[in-house]
Amino acid sequence: MKPFPDSRQASQNPARNWPPISVIMPVLNEERHLRDAVRQVLEQDYEGPLEVVISVGPSHDRTQEVADAIAAADRRVVVVPNPTGRTPNALNAAIAASRNPIIARVDGHAILPRDYLRTAVETLEQTGADNVGGIMAAEGITPFEQAVACAMTSRIGVGNARFHTGGEAGPADTVYLGVFRRSALDRVGGYDEHFLRAQDWEMNHRIRETGGLVWFQPRMRVTYRPRPNVRALAKQYFHYGRWRRVVSRTHQGTINLRYLAPPAAVAAMALGLVVSPFFWPGLIIPGGYLAAILAGSVLTGRGLSGAALVRLPLVYAAMHISWGTGFLTSPPKLSKPRPKPERARLEDLFED
Repeated sequence: MKPFPDSRQASQNPARNWPPISVIMPVLNEERHLRDAVRQVLEQDYEGPLEVVISVGPSHDRTQEVADAIAAADRRVVVVPNPTGRTPNALNAAIAASRNPIIARVDGHAILPRDYLRTAVETLEQTGADNVGGIMAAEGITPFEQAVACAMTSRIGVGNARFHTGGEAGPADTVYLGVFRRSALDRVGGYDEHFLRAQDWEMNHRIRETGGLVWFQPRMRVTYRPRPNVRALAKQYFHYGRWRRVVSRTHQGTINLRYLAPPAAVAAMALGLVVSPFFWPGLIIPGGYLAAILAGSVLTGRGLSGAALVRLPLVYAAMHISWGTGFLTSPPKLSKPRPKPERARLEDLFED
C-alpha cells in the first residue's frame, strides 16, 4: 500500500504534491552544531511541507537554549524534552510529537546532501519499502580521523555492510539513519528503549520480521565525522559489540560469521598469549593478526597521508579488539527481560 503518489507520475507532473515529512532529531550536548544541522534540513531541495522535531536530552552546554531559540524563530521547528538522555527514548518522544506520514531520522551533527529527502521519498515510492537509507560516509579532518574514516569504509574494518562500504541499491538488513513510513513505526511500536546501542538494527529487524522492506539507496550519502582519538573510538566499538550481543540474545539467528570474526580473533589471540610462555607457537596467532593488519593497512590506506597511514593499523586493531571484547564480555544482565507467561486461571484448569 502506497499512501502517496507514484514517482513515475510525479516525474511527469512537476506540480505534484510532495508528502509532508517530519524530521526527528535526538540531540545531547550539540550546542556547536545544532543550528547548522536544523538549517540544512529546512533548506533541503524538497517542495513538500517539513517539520523538525528536536528531542533534547539533559545537556551540559547550551543545547536547550539554542533549540528553544530556533523553535521561537521558525514555527516549523518543535522542541520536546528527553529527560533520560537516551537515544531510543529521544527518538520515540520525537515520533510521538510529530504529525506527518513520513518520518526521517537525522542526527544533530550529520551533514545531508541537499536532495536527501527528495531521494528518500522517490525511493519509498518506487520500492514500496517501509524504510530507506544510505551510506554513512565517514570523512575525517585530522590524520587520526582520516585513518578512522578509511577503516570505516573498508571491508577489513567493518565487513561487507553496504551502508559503510557502498554497493548496489536493494534490500538490506539495516541502513544508516533511515526515512520511514509512519505506518511501519506504528506497526512495530517504534524504537525499543531497552537498547542503548544497536536500536536501529534491532528495529529494522522487527520491520523485516513483520513483512516490511528495508531498502539501501546509495544516493542517500550522509557525511559522518569519526571519533577524534583512539580512546573514544575504542569506547564506541566496545559498546557496539556489547549491545550487538544483546540483540543476538533477543532475536535468535541474527548473528553471522561477519559478527563472530572479531570475538573469535580476540579469544584466539588471548589464548595464544596465555600459552606462549609455555608453548612459544602460541605467539603465531597474535603475530599473524598483527601481520595481517599491517598488510591490510598498506592495501587499504592508499591515498592517505603518511601521518594518517601510520595510524591506520592502530585504528583497525582498536575497532576489532574493542568490538570483539565488548561482544565477549556483554553481561547477561543487559539482556531484555522476557515477558512472563500469564498464569492460567484456576477454573481453566478444570474445564472440560
